[in-house]
Amino acid sequence: MLRTRIIPILLLNDGGLVKTVKFSKDRYIGDPINAVRIFNKKEVDELVLLDIGASRNGTPPNFIEIKEIVSEAFMPVGYGGGISKMGHIEQLFNIGVEKVILNSVIFENKELIEEAIKIYGSQSIVASIDVKKDIWGSYKIYSNSGKKKQNISLDSCIRLIQEIGFGELVINNIDKDGTMQGYDLDLIGKVTAMLDIPVVSVGGAGTITDFIKAIKAGVSAVAAGSMFVFQGVHRAVLISYITADQLEQELKE
Repeated sequence: MLRTRIIPILLLNDGGLVKTVKFSKDRYIGDPINAVRIFNKKEVDELVLLDIGASRNGTPPNFIEIKEIVSEAFMPVGYGGGISKMGHIEQLFNIGVEKVILNSVIFENKELIEEAIKIYGSQSIVASIDVKKDIWGSYKIYSNSGKKKQNISLDSCIRLIQEIGFGELVINNIDKDGTMQGYDLDLIGKVTAMLDIPVVSVGGAGTITDFIKAIKAGVSAVAAGSMFVFQGVHRAVLISYITADQLEQELKE
């Protein structure tokens, strides 16, 4: 049986490490390289970097910064943010990124993604979808770090992900981001029922119990930001991690 992957997600903005709540209220929490060095000591299996500044502003990835961070990491690193050209994807792989994570380009240039999958393989190209409920309780799709609402239903978006040929999907509920009140299990159940590729849940994890609920709802991997960088009711910055072995033990109990 494959172990469940547990993935810390680090948000970058203007060279710093930040954390958001519901995709806003950016809080600076430190230097990304220092965070990666701590995760090295904790033997994290996998790490994701998302440059929300590049996503919001439509600027290219900061390749110098990404290279510095990746060169410090002992674990595979996925990157997303500001990717709009094949040259961006090529350069990211050249500097050591293991997976590229695509969001807004899904709705703007699916041919680019299909070409990238032909060159690098579907296992290296990951879709990222941000979702938010409207006042009637319907899921709406957003891109550019939540700035732009896309005119596509959740069901159609999931079918598009499948059609393009992505190797994995990261699904995030904007309303859950940074709240540490648990994942959107209804969303997870709906999405995993429609897809036959691995799905990673993010947005809302606060305890190991949230991981277990998401796994039982159908995800292949769990990811979190706040849970791994904050401690206590006052959210003091203190980086932590739980291992897959710890999670497997909890799943048995």
